[in-house]
Amino acid sequence: MDEQRPMLVVERNGRTTVVTGWRAWLLAAGAMLSGLLTLVFLAFLFFGVAVAVGALLLIAIPAAIIVAVVTALFSKRGQSGL
Repeated sequence: MDEQRPMLVVERNGRTTVVTGWRAWLLAAGAMLSGLLTLVFLAFLFFGVAVAVGALLLIAIPAAIIVAVVTALFSKRGQSGL
C-alpha cells in the first residue's frame, strides 16, 4: 500500500523545493489564511465605498433638488416687470 503524504512544490528562481509533512500543512494553512484575509479586506473596502457613495447620493441629490426649487422660486424670469 502506497502512503500519500501532503506535499507542496515551490518553484522559485529556477529552483524547485519540495515541502512535505507538517511544514506542507503549515504553508498551506498560511496560504489559505492570507487569501481569506485578502478577500475579507477587499469585501470591507468595497462595502465602505458603496456606503460612502450611497450616503453622498442621499445627501447630494435632495440638496440639488432643493437648490433648483429655490432658484426657480426666486428667479426673475417669470415676473412681468412689477
